[in-house]
Amino acid sequence: MKWVTREHAKVDRIACPWLIKNFVDKDAEFLFVPADKVMQVAKEQNATPFDVPNVELGHHGEECSFDAIVKKYGLDKKDPALLELAKIVRGADTPNRSLTPQSEGLLAIAYGFSMNTKDDHDNMNKQFYVYHALHSFCEWKLSHPNQ
Repeated sequence: MKWVTREHAKVDRIACPWLIKNFVDKDAEFLFVPADKVMQVAKEQNATPFDVPNVELGHHGEECSFDAIVKKYGLDKKDPALLELAKIVRGADTPNRSLTPQSEGLLAIAYGFSMNTKDDHDNMNKQFYVYHALHSFCEWKLSHPNQ
């Protein structure tokens, strides 16, 4: 399946592909295009748009696109650590930077990667390790609630 979003990805537009590849569609193909072309490309390529205004898998209220994907696919029931990871991503991708202690750091890491990679696909591939690590941290956090 194809998925499309805006180019020059930072937090949510990297976290969502990680989530999709690992929990929704292991064969997913991602297209990063200019913001004003997302809906056109979605239609032409039969791709699912995400992290753009006025789509199901976008920001809604205080929640970001990562939250929308977790909810749509019931991933919180399959993997409770994803709810913890969603908080970290939401804090990094919305004005609520203090939502988790990790959110501000994730934002800095995302911006750093975006400045040090050749394109959005390179950025995505390199940052997936960050999300694997954060997911493991969230699993540990749930299994050690008093630490």
